[in-house]
This record gives sequence, C-alpha cells and structure tokens, in this order.
Amino acid sequence: MSNRMSLVESLEVLAGLRRDEVVVSSMGTAREWMKLSQHPLDFVHVPSSMGQSCSLGLGMALAQPNRKVLVYNGDGSLLMNLGALVTITAEAPDNFVLLVFDNAVYEVTGAQATAGVPRSRRDLTVIDLAAVARSCGFRSVFEFNDIARWRADAASVLQMRGPVFVHLKVAPIPGAVGPRSPGPAPPRAMAFREALCGGK
Repeated sequence: MSNRMSLVESLEVLAGLRRDEVVVSSMGTAREWMKLSQHPLDFVHVPSSMGQSCSLGLGMALAQPNRKVLVYNGDGSLLMNLGALVTITAEAPDNFVLLVFDNAVYEVTGAQATAGVPRSRRDLTVIDLAAVARSCGFRSVFEFNDIARWRADAASVLQMRGPVFVHLKVAPIPGAVGPRSPGPAPPRAMAFREALCGGK
C-alpha cells in the first residue's frame, strides 16, 4: 500500500478546487470530507447503503443539468453496485464526475479486503476498476496513485465533459471508524434542497 496516496491529501486537492459543485460523499470519504468542507451543497450520505451514492448523484445530475455533480465513492461501495456504471453511461450526463477512492478494503467495517484484490481471490488477480468503467461505457477514465500528479491534473479532469470516471488509489487509514451523521436526515435534506434549488 506504500505506492498509494493519502486519502486526506487527495480530498484536500478537491477542497481547494471546489466552487459551487454538488458533492455527494459516503463512508470513509464522508468522514474525511466533513472535516474539510461545510458547504451547503455537500450531501453527506450517512448513514448510507453501500453503493447507492452513484445512483443518488446521477439523479441529481439529471435533475440539475447546469450544475456539476461530484460523487466521492469507495471501491467497496462501487463493488456493491456495479450496475450503476451502466446506468450512468446510458444516461450520459455531461455534468457528472464519479471519483472512486480505492483503498482495497472495507475500511469502515474493519478493513476486510474487498473481493477485487488478489488476497481475496483464488486466482490472485486484481480487478481493474478503470477497465470495468471503460467496458461499461465511460469514455473519460483517469487513474491516479501519485499525489503530485493528482494535484497537477485534478482541475483539468474535473472540467472534462462527463460522465467522467476517476480512479484514485489511496492508502487505508489504520484504525479508521465509520463516519457519523452530521445531524438528523430530514432537516439536512431540506437544507440541501433549498441550497440546490436556490438561484437556479
């Protein structure tokens, strides 16, 4: 895992570039993103069903075509709902960016290895998530495991016409726990709705 970038540093790059985009985060990314951003257009999907953030973000992108939607997903969550990739490319919203933070484990449930990494597989192969995205129809696919490259290229990647798939190889955080909800869901949803609809 030493050849992977820090999750926190990779999110700090996004926090520095963030303007008025919708950001949907869940699981480990939500835990760390809440420390970096309190923007009204942050939708923290906690508690969450693993893998549902992609579909949630897709719906937002389709409903708000003039607003960029960024979804911060984990590799474990993506594996729980791979079918969403095909639906995203079928609808092909040009304002949608899916960022997959791949730490090779289910971090928030005890750091068990995902089924996509060699130690969980009888054939000892690795599942290439970028190749999976391409086969599902994503034409703009990017891969990063180096923070310097991510810092240099992130702005141009986020400006690409969507749907865009970004595979970020990050190191797990030892002893990390699951994210805590920032508050009751109904008032958070209402506040987010007001921010989403305001001025558009």
